[in-house]
This record gives sequence, C-alpha cells and structure tokens, in this order.
Amino acid sequence: MRTIEWRDGVVYTIDQTVLPKKEVWIELRTSEQVAQALKEMKIRGAPLIGVAAAYGLALTALHSKVQNREDFMREVEVAAETIRNTRPTAVNLFWAVDRILKKAHETSGGVESLKEAIVAEALRMADEDVEVNHRIGKHGSKLINDGDVILTHCNAGSLATVEYGTALAIVRVAWEEGKRIRVFADETRPLLQGARLTVFELMRDNIPVTLITDNMAGYVMSKGLVNKVIVGADRIVHDAVINKIGTYSIAVLAHENNIPFYVAAPTSTFNFSQLAKDVVIEERNPDEVTRIGTETIAPEGVKVINPAFDITPMKYVTAIVSEDGIITGGELKKG
Repeated sequence: MRTIEWRDGVVYTIDQTVLPKKEVWIELRTSEQVAQALKEMKIRGAPLIGVAAAYGLALTALHSKVQNREDFMREVEVAAETIRNTRPTAVNLFWAVDRILKKAHETSGGVESLKEAIVAEALRMADEDVEVNHRIGKHGSKLINDGDVILTHCNAGSLATVEYGTALAIVRVAWEEGKRIRVFADETRPLLQGARLTVFELMRDNIPVTLITDNMAGYVMSKGLVNKVIVGADRIVHDAVINKIGTYSIAVLAHENNIPFYVAAPTSTFNFSQLAKDVVIEERNPDEVTRIGTETIAPEGVKVINPAFDITPMKYVTAIVSEDGIITGGELKKG
C-alpha cells in the first residue's frame, strides 16, 4: 500500500501524527495544504517529503486558471517557494522542487502542455521512489546475515517513503529472503516516530521487533543484544550524514562497541557539494519536548531547544546503501 496517492487531481496521504491509534487519510487539494501538512509533520520522511513537494506543485499546475505561460510559471514558482520554506533540512524537498521546475522550463508549448508535463513528472517521481527503495533493499540485504539483530532509529520505512522504505527496505528484503532477523527500535523522542511508526510497520509485517527508549541504545549494544545498526538519512553531505536527532549518539555508541553503522538513502538525498557546516538544522516547536500529545510533562516556562536533526561525521559510517549499491567507509573517506 502506498503512503501517498494522486487520484484525479487530489493528493491522498496518511496523517502520520495520529498513528498507530488511528489510520486517517487526509485529502490535499492545494499546494498550501501540502505545505501545511509538511510543517505539521503529517507528511514526514525524506523521500516522502520529496514526492509530496512534487505533488504540491502538480496541484498548483493542474488547478491553475491563468491562460499565459509567463503568469502560469510565476504561479508555480510562488508555490515552490512556499513549499521550500516548510522544512529546511531534508534535501529531497529541494531536489523535488528543482526537478519539477526544471521540467517545466524545458517543456515547450502553452499552459496545457506545462500542466501535463508537471503532473506527469510528479507521478514519475512517485513510481521511481518505489523502485529505488526496492533496489536499496536488495543491495542492503547483502549486509544482513541470518540471525542478525538490527537497531534502527526513527522511521525509515514505508511511511517515510511512497511505499517500501529505505532502512526498513533492507530489513524487509532480508526477512523475505528467509533470514531470521530481529529488530530493536529506538522510540525516537520527542515525536516518537520509532515507537509509533517503525514498531507499527514491523508488527504489521510480522517482523520481530523490540521497543527501547533512546537512552537504552548503549546498554543493548554493550550487552551484545544487537550486532548491526541501520538508519535512514535526511541529507548526506561530503563529510557527514544528517538524520533524526539522536542518530549521532547511536553512531558513536556503535563505533565504541565495534558494531557496523549503515545508512540507507536514495541518491536524491546526497548533496556531496555541501559540508556539514553548510546545513541548516531545523528547530521545531518547544511544545514537542514539553508535551507528549496533549499532556504537559515539564514545568511551564522551562527553556527548551528542539533540533529536529543532528550531524554524524562520516568517520562513524561503515557504509551507505543507495539504489546504486553499497559505498563503503573506505570509499567515503577518500571522498
């Protein structure tokens, strides 16, 4: 089942903020609604964010009432800027917006030709994401042995993509190949994507999973309870991997315990022209830290920092798995 779908000029997607209690599909009819869903993390996960951004521009294009090319392109570019301003760290969003705009600028003809080209490109990107994720899974499964116990952080499964996942694609393919594996899932504070989403996905697929709090990762590693770590990524730059807050801590712990640390991501997440110092880390609402759902868990007025992502230096990365294959740590160090 796809996490996001285009049906007759309407985008349907799962509201990830209410899982696992409820499975609610929301309808998005404008790019502004897509942007709001991105801001509120009803849509989240780097590859899914990219496709959602493309669909947002497709909505603007399809429903545009303007008659001339210049005004049409201006309308699409305004929508693109709105979407760009939703999530500053996940590079797939910018990659998707740029790809749609490039397609539009390369398309000759009038407004109708532009509409058809933009919608077709967005649909193509969604289909490509599914294929890319399956290829990531097939490449990455070569790293998994029968009996492995894998630690993962946040959610890099089908809910973070159009359908199959990145880090969890590797787990799924290994499981489908008959390898008897188990997974430890970090809860992933503050929004609990590991507890709410990753555990939900794995239990749905009958893959054995054990939930732990984030601060138990060192304990389970030191006790030999896991022997591999696989995470996703929101941006991969020349010298680092940017992923959900807490990833850096896990990478350091894995290094200290001689556990391989693998990153699974499509090449659309790569931005090797940048360094870690160039990346803007998204700061989110303090309420995400001081509350769980509607319940306040901290004293009123406490000072909070809430970075959504952290930066893992490449020296801690054993290998990156993309749709093109496996890039080893030695190759990463060579640049």
